[in-house]
Amino acid sequence: MKTNALTLTVIANMTSNYGEGLGNIASVQKVYRNGKEYATRSRESLKNAICVQSGFYDDLQTSLDGAMQKLVTDEINAATCRALEGGYMSTKNVTYIRNSSFYLTDAVAAQPFINDARFHNNLYLATNFAKANGLNVQNDAAAVGLMPYQYEYDKSLKIYSITIDLEKIGVDENFNAEADNDEKCSRVIALLDAVENLSLVVKGNLDNAEPVFVVGGMSLRKTHMFENAVQLSGRKLIITPIKQKLNDALKCAMLQNGQLSNEDEIVRELNPVSVPEFFSQLKEQVKAHYAE
Repeated sequence: MKTNALTLTVIANMTSNYGEGLGNIASVQKVYRNGKEYATRSRESLKNAICVQSGFYDDLQTSLDGAMQKLVTDEINAATCRALEGGYMSTKNVTYIRNSSFYLTDAVAAQPFINDARFHNNLYLATNFAKANGLNVQNDAAAVGLMPYQYEYDKSLKIYSITIDLEKIGVDENFNAEADNDEKCSRVIALLDAVENLSLVVKGNLDNAEPVFVVGGMSLRKTHMFENAVQLSGRKLIITPIKQKLNDALKCAMLQNGQLSNEDEIVRELNPVSVPEFFSQLKEQVKAHYAE
């Protein structure tokens, strides 16, 4: 039976994104589980970063119709425009809806959140303005725009999953349009490149979010197969549920950098390859899939 999906679950050391702020205080997004709170990076934030880094948004066009939305026409659809691969709803003239062909979960921290508040100000800029305008920073704080602020900070091991519907890539049923197999293959590989080399910009800081551990591959099931199997206890990866799901098509990879405390056990029990080798093999499988 031909595979029709590609599924990955990733452990990466990444920062959280931010939710609502209160005054000059910004707080990271969190979820609550078993009476504890865990920092997260939302699926929307992850999806946007992946779409940007994969080049999917290079041909993005937008249209204002009450709300800002992606531009969709007979000529500009998911088959011809990569920016629409992540789904769209167009309400201009006629309403068209196409769901995304790839799905993400939130990236949730493996350990409960411990508040790490960071305090900053714009003292240098305020001082520069004060000198230029004959003001005093201490006496004229409001006039020179002096503004202290603080934000919660979190960078921790987080787990997320991504699943790609290989049958839906490049297909737009709203317009009876479909990209050729070379274009479909290129789009899937672009997504894999983005996951393998993911980086995020948070509060002006560059954040390396490459996989520390990744498991998955080509699948008959369109679901996050390892979402419930990949768990950490402290920095220790739980082996048994992953081992039960691995087979000839589903493999794992690990970056041996000491972030997972039981690396020797992982190597012995799961036989992981390197992260570059894992993605290289997976891309070859994608090419073979679309060559059939």
